This record gives sequence, structure tokens and C-alpha cells, in this order.
Amino acid sequence: MAVTTTDVVRRNLRRQGTDWGGLLFEGALLFALLVSLGFLIILVGQILVQGLALLAERGTSFLTSQSSSLPGRAGVSQALVGSLMLMLFVVATAFPLGIAAAVYLEEYAADTRFNRFITVNVRNLAGVPSIVYGLLGLAIFVKAMSGFTGGASVISGGLTLAILVLPIVVITASEALRAVPQGIREAGYGVGATKWEVVRSHVLPAAAPGILTGTVLSLARAFGETAPLILVGAVTGVFFTGSGSLVEKFQGAYTSLPTIVYTWSKLPQAEFQKLTAAAIVVLLVMLLTVNGAAIWLRNRYERKW
Repeated sequence: MAVTTTDVVRRNLRRQGTDWGGLLFEGALLFALLVSLGFLIILVGQILVQGLALLAERGTSFLTSQSSSLPGRAGVSQALVGSLMLMLFVVATAFPLGIAAAVYLEEYAADTRFNRFITVNVRNLAGVPSIVYGLLGLAIFVKAMSGFTGGASVISGGLTLAILVLPIVVITASEALRAVPQGIREAGYGVGATKWEVVRSHVLPAAAPGILTGTVLSLARAFGETAPLILVGAVTGVFFTGSGSLVEKFQGAYTSLPTIVYTWSKLPQAEFQKLTAAAIVVLLVMLLTVNGAAIWLRNRYERKW
């Protein structure tokens, strides 16, 4: 007797029989999860053991000392300052442009072939390897625009990171705007509000939790990037700290925390391996802080809305 679809559904609803295939698949997924977590715990555990030991030994001097060829004097103060200055460019350029582009694509742009082409390409750009953006930054910001950026400078590095995360900001902001119920827009139009008034007073506040979460997480990705910065001139232990103007500092040599980690990890001395672990701990703390800020902002605006 042939088993119909109705019989299969009825048997599953009554929980008769055992789905061995489903159990095996679930077990395989659980095994993959445990293996991944095991490797992660081992790696993070080794980093924490070495890094925390050095941080406990040197205290805050590791955070306030400048880079040096002597392991006992080397610190990450210049790298922290350089990373924060790079993030200023990301916040000042990628976030406004990305959110504005998302608002246009979702609220104003018509459903035409050209606009669909733009949307598809933005999503494709989000998956491009970061090294490609480094090559783009090298060709445009370091070479073609050297008169403005100063060549291999903070400006070039910041703009390169900005274009790296720009597609991600556009996508996350677009998804947040698309998640706003259409009834909110219709209610605004029903009381005579204009398109801009509806977007400004209703749509953007409702989408703020998703937009903030996406943008802050994009900032965390930019903070941890290394390959693009190496291509656009990030160096180890060099940062403009003279008495020049702010523009000269932005056009001067720079370094970043991921660059310090990358360079120290290649040195053969055991002391620098400990310094690398300590720098990774500092980087992890910064990234976890940024991610925690994203969660806090999302929860705060969700409760407010």
C-alpha cells in the first residue's frame, strides 16, 4: 500500500516513528559546532594566558608606551591612537553616505532596472575581499590623490576602510528600513505629512535600532582590518606626534592595532610573541566593547520605540 503525503504528515504530527535522518543531521551539526568551539576556546585560551600575564606584569604601561624595537619598552599607545583616528574617518564618511544611500534606494528610488542593478552591485561589493579594497585605496587615495591625502597617511587609510564598510552599511540600513511596517508610512500620509516628514519622523526612528546595530558592527569590522591598511601604507611604530597642525598629523605616517599585531607576530623573539598576545587581548576588548555598544543601542531604541 502506497504511503500518501497525508499519512506522512499525520504520522509526524502524532510523533510516531523515529526520524533517523533528521537525528543524524542534527548530530552532525552539533558535532561541527562543538569542534569549532573547541578550536576557538583553545586559541583564545592560549592568547589570554600569555596576554593577561604580560598585562599583569606591565600594567597600564603597555597601553601608554610607544612602539619600540626593545620588547621591554614596546607598547600600543600609538596603535590605539592611530586606530581611533582611522575610525573617525569611517564614522564621518561611510555612515552618513551609507544611510543616505539606503534611504534613497528604499524610500525614493523607483523600481527600475537601473536601480535594481545598483542594489545587486552593492550586495556584491559587500562580499569582495578586503585586499581588493586595499589595492583600490593604493591606486586612488595613495597615488592619484596624494596631493590631498599626503600619500600613505591616516586620510588614505581611513577612506579605504570607509569604502570597505560602505556596502555593509547600505545593506544593513536598507534591511532595517524595509522591516518598518508599511502601515506606519500610510498613517503619516493619511494625516497630510510629506514624504520627507514621514521618513524623518516615522520611518527613521522605527528603523534606528537596526541601523545603529549594523553601523556599529561595521565599525567593529573596520577596526579589525589589517590587509587594506598594509597596502595603503600603515607601518609599525611610526605615528606623527610632533607639534604640527591637525592636517599634518592626518597626512603623516600612521599605524594601527591590527598592524602592530601582524608585525609583532612575525618576529622570532619570544618576548614579542607575548607582546602579540597582549595586543590581541587589547584588540578583543575593543571589539567586544564595540559589539556591546551595538547591543545596548539596539535595546535602548527598541524600548524607546
